Amino acid sequence: MPLITLEPAKGMAESPEQIFEITAAREQRLSRMLVSYIAAGLAFMLLPGTFLGVWNLISISSHRAAGTVSAGWIQAHGHAQIFGWIGSFILGIGYYSIPKLRRMRPFALWAPWTSWALWTVGVALRWVTGVYEWQWRFMLPLSAALEMAAFLIFFIAVSGHHNQQKGDASLEEWIFVVIAGCVGWLATLVINLLSACYLAWQGVSPVLPHGFDQRFLVLQTWGFLVPLVWGFSAKWLPIFLGLREPRAEWLLRAVAANSLGVLSALCGWMVLSTVLLLAGILAAAFAIRVFERGERPAKVKGVHRSFPGFVRLAYVWGAISAVLAIWASLSSTTAAGVWGASRHALTVGFLALMVFAVGERVLPAFSGMRVLFSTRLMFAALLLLACGCFLRVGSEILAYQGYAQSAWSWLPVSAITEMTAVTLFAANLILTFTSGRARATLAYRNAA
Repeated sequence: MPLITLEPAKGMAESPEQIFEITAAREQRLSRMLVSYIAAGLAFMLLPGTFLGVWNLISISSHRAAGTVSAGWIQAHGHAQIFGWIGSFILGIGYYSIPKLRRMRPFALWAPWTSWALWTVGVALRWVTGVYEWQWRFMLPLSAALEMAAFLIFFIAVSGHHNQQKGDASLEEWIFVVIAGCVGWLATLVINLLSACYLAWQGVSPVLPHGFDQRFLVLQTWGFLVPLVWGFSAKWLPIFLGLREPRAEWLLRAVAANSLGVLSALCGWMVLSTVLLLAGILAAAFAIRVFERGERPAKVKGVHRSFPGFVRLAYVWGAISAVLAIWASLSSTTAAGVWGASRHALTVGFLALMVFAVGERVLPAFSGMRVLFSTRLMFAALLLLACGCFLRVGSEILAYQGYAQSAWSWLPVSAITEMTAVTLFAANLILTFTSGRARATLAYRNAA
């Protein structure tokens, strides 16, 4: 990771030692900032996210009916997972890595801390409003406005600085993919704000209507999160997995197909949407060369050696999610179980598995060049998450669609399995941040 040096003030000639001290001090502040984002994300992942989701699933299983849990609780759980957990991770990683990867000039550190405060309060308010409906006509639009403000500060900070390398104004393809994800993120936040204002004005509760919520979820996942994962995959996986350089044209085609699929879903054309989404993720896997033999050995030092296999498994789950969505969209009868299984295959099988695998690869290094506390905990979390996702996807189809009544009893098993995986993942990162096993000083000395 290249180090960004600060320019000396006008009229002052700073020695290399002084520049090194300034750079090292800023790097430490950036690492503390990233740890704060990760801590907030882990808190949302564990408490309002996973634990509430497990409670919901146990209640559904005991009643053997999907409609026994409040829609407000389910939407609050989903918001905490997408925005509170993964959104917080993306904000922190984006603030830390994007300016370095693009060799930008350093930005003022008030920006990430302000974003952190606004985003954390906004997501927390949204969860409290969804669960308790406390002062929801005021709190719901306020939470959406805070999230929007946090994103706008982030977007301006990571895009408003000129490249330090003069004459190099071109953008790499992975940047265009990340930009597409940010456009989807902005669209998600705009619709979230408008829908919150509408509910506060004319709604009877803070719950989004079912049909609108289903389309909105496509934008949140496929339009926002998936392109961001593809973008960072195109940048990092060739290094981590020893792959050849991505096929740039196919990567852009994947984004185009995915974007058309999201727009089709928003228009209600679900069959066309699901076919385009499947084409997009297959094209992305082909572009990034996820399933091809690497030209170099994978870099697994500091992580479990199964890391490449779980990354590839995540892309398999992404394709399965799109196939299940096609099945659901073509079904002439109610396919709530298939739709739910498709969403879970995407959010847990693809997105969460990628976060678990790549997150434990990059976050320790970004957070002060730390060493991952335990590779065995990493493997256990990945394996349990994959097993829990398999149980959940299978049991949701079998139980909800009425194919096997015994599958209702598998649902809480899948929930507890995934909760254990999430807890191990969080514990591994927390112990990594608190154990003091850091390599920052050595890295700075070598860089100097």
